[in-house]
Amino acid sequence: MAARNTAFLLVGLLALLHTWGVTARVEVNMEDRVEVFRGETASMTCIFTSSEAVDNIMIQWFYVMQTGEKQRIFYQDPTGTVVDEGTPFTDRISVNGTGATGAIVVTISNVQLADELQFICLINGLTGETGEGRTKLKVFVRPDFPTIEGVQTGISLNEGPSKIGTCEVKNGFPWPNITWYRNNAPLRGAPDVLKLVSSTTVESSGLFSVKSELIMKVMKEDKDDLFYCEVNYFVPGGLRMTETPPINITVYYPSTAVSVWVESPKGNIKEGDSIELQCRENGNKPSSILTISDEKGGNTVDSNVLVLDNVTRLNSGVYQCASMDMDTYEEISGNTTVFVNYLDPAVVLPKDSVVVDQGAELTATCNALSSLQTQTVWLKDGEAVSMGNSLILKDATFDSAGEYVCVVTVLEIEGMETSGTLHVEVQGPPEIMKPDDTEMEESFGTTVDLSCSVRGFPTPSVTWTTSDGKILPPASQIESWGEVHSVVSIKVTSDITAFCNASNNFGTDALTFNIAAIKAETLIPPKKEGNGFLIAVIIICILLLAILGSVLYFLYKKGKICGRSGKQDLTKEKSSKDNIVVEMKSDNTEEAVLLGVNGEKQPPSHQGGAYLNVQK
Repeated sequence: MAARNTAFLLVGLLALLHTWGVTARVEVNMEDRVEVFRGETASMTCIFTSSEAVDNIMIQWFYVMQTGEKQRIFYQDPTGTVVDEGTPFTDRISVNGTGATGAIVVTISNVQLADELQFICLINGLTGETGEGRTKLKVFVRPDFPTIEGVQTGISLNEGPSKIGTCEVKNGFPWPNITWYRNNAPLRGAPDVLKLVSSTTVESSGLFSVKSELIMKVMKEDKDDLFYCEVNYFVPGGLRMTETPPINITVYYPSTAVSVWVESPKGNIKEGDSIELQCRENGNKPSSILTISDEKGGNTVDSNVLVLDNVTRLNSGVYQCASMDMDTYEEISGNTTVFVNYLDPAVVLPKDSVVVDQGAELTATCNALSSLQTQTVWLKDGEAVSMGNSLILKDATFDSAGEYVCVVTVLEIEGMETSGTLHVEVQGPPEIMKPDDTEMEESFGTTVDLSCSVRGFPTPSVTWTTSDGKILPPASQIESWGEVHSVVSIKVTSDITAFCNASNNFGTDALTFNIAAIKAETLIPPKKEGNGFLIAVIIICILLLAILGSVLYFLYKKGKICGRSGKQDLTKEKSSKDNIVVEMKSDNTEEAVLLGVNGEKQPPSHQGGAYLNVQK
C-alpha cells in the first residue's frame, strides 16, 4: 500500500514539474508486433533512454481494451515492481529488467486468442519527461488439413453452370484463404462461366473455418481436368501453404462418331473361328444405347460386344454399330466389314483308289477351293514325293503302289489346311522278294520256319510244296494291299527242298528253299579253355599204362602169370627174334587184334573172354 502511495506521489510530482515547465527528453523503442502461436510464451521488450537519473524514472505497462480504454498491468519505480491485480495477465505476466538497464521485458505465458491486443510501455521522469512505445501482440493457430469433395453425379454439357466441388479448411487463426486450381492454373471468377462462393464461420473456440464452392459451366475438354484447392494461412514470421488431393469430374457429352472393329482374332479370320466384335462411341451420355448388327439382320445385340462362334463364310459381311440418344432420339452409326476365309475339302481325281499297269504312267490331281493362295504337297509314307496339285507316276512299279496323301495348306493362316487320299495299285505278275539265304543246314528233328513275301496285283495266291509234290499248309498268311506274307513250318527229318509258289491273273513266280539235314554231334567238342585238363588226363593214362606194362612184365619174368586153364606156361619159344605179343580180346564177336612189339599183327590163340597175353 505504501508503494502504491509512493507511485501516486511520483505521478503528482511529475505533473507539477510539467506545470512548472520543467521537461526532459525520454526516447522509447519497441517492436511494432510480436507474433506467437497460441499456447506459447510472448516476450515484449521496451528499450528506453532518458536524461533523468535512474532513480527518478517510473515505468508503466498498459494494454488497450476492445473499447479503446487503457488498462495497466504493472508498474515499476525506484521502490519496486508491482503487478496489477484483477487483469487477464495478473497470473501469467513476468517482468525482467529495471530502469537502470534501460530495457524492460514483459513475458506473457500461455498466450490465447484474447491476448491479441496492443500493449503500451510508458516511461515517466521526475523532471516531467515522458516517453511511450506501443507493440501489437499477434496470435496464430495452424488450421486443420483442408478437405475437398467433388460432385458424385455427372454433369451434362447442355446444363448451365454446375457445382464442381467444395473445399473446406477448419480451425485456423486468423482465417485461412482458399484458392481453386484447375490443372495447376488458379481459377478466377467470370460472369456466367465460373463463380467462387466462399463463407467463413467463427467457431465457439474463436477459430475460423472457411468453405469455398466452385461453380462452373463445363465443356467436353474438362472431362480429363484435375481440380484441387490451395490453402494459405499465416504463421509467426510468414505465410504457409497446403493443398488438397486432386479430383476430377464426370462430364456427359453426346457422341459424334461410332466405331466398330474385330477385337479377336487379330489378322485373318478362317472358318471355325470365334469372332468378337466391339463397338465404341466417342460420347458418354448414359441415355445413349449401342446396338451391333449385321447387314442381313441375322445377328443383333443391344450391347457393345457381339460374339460369333464357329463362323463360316456365310458370316462374312458388313457389321454396323449404332448409338441412339434416348434424350434427343438422334442416332449415329459406324460399320466394319468382316471376311471369313475358307478352304474347301480337297478333291482328288481319280477318286479313292486307282489300278495302273506295271510300267504304265499315272497322273492324279488334287484341288481345294480357297479364298487365299494355297500350297499343295503329295506325301507317301509321311515323306514328300511331289509338289503342286498334280501327281505323276512314270513307269509304275510295285514300289509305286501305296497310299498317297495330298495336303493343301493356306500359308497365310496357321492351321488352315485340308487333305485327300488316293490309293494306287500296280497290277502285274507276282514278284517274290528273295530273302538273304535260301540254302541252309539244320539238325535232324528241328523245326524250321520259312517265310515268303510276295507283291503283285491282283493279290497273288501263295502255296507251299516240296520236291516230292507234298503240299505244305502255311502256319500264317497275311494279305494287305497287293502284298502277301506267308510262313510255313517244316520239321527236318531228311534233306528237304521246299517251294513258295505265287500266282495271279498275270503270271507266276516261285522261290526254292534247300534244307540239308545233318546229324547232331554226340560228343561235345571240348571247350578251348579245357585243353589243359584233357592233356593232363592223357598223360596220367599213359603213365598208368606204363606202370601196368612194367608190372605184367615183372610177373611174366617171375612165372606168376597163368593161362585160362590155370597152368603155368614155362615154354620158351626161340625164334629169330624175341617177340612180345599182347593179345586183348573181349567176349563179343569182334576179332581180336594181336600186335607184336615190332608192330606186326599176330593171330589170336584164344576165343572169348578178355585177357592179355604177352609173349617173348
